[in-house]
Amino acid sequence: MKLQRNTGNPDRAIRLVIAGLLAVAAITGVVTAPRSYLALGVAGIMLVTGVTGFCPIYAILRVSTCPRRA
Repeated sequence: MKLQRNTGNPDRAIRLVIAGLLAVAAITGVVTAPRSYLALGVAGIMLVTGVTGFCPIYAILRVSTCPRRA
């Protein structure tokens, strides 16, 4: 299965910022357990989708924020 990029650069940047904020909140104790585990899990998912440019939920819904290539 080929993972075709389906998130555009602004979407990827937002995901990376959210991942960083959630990770910092969980690590510094702003969010406490058990919510910190959820925050770290979501941060991990956001980090992976932001870095790879592929979102499985977008793929299921057939959504893409990538600009169309001519």
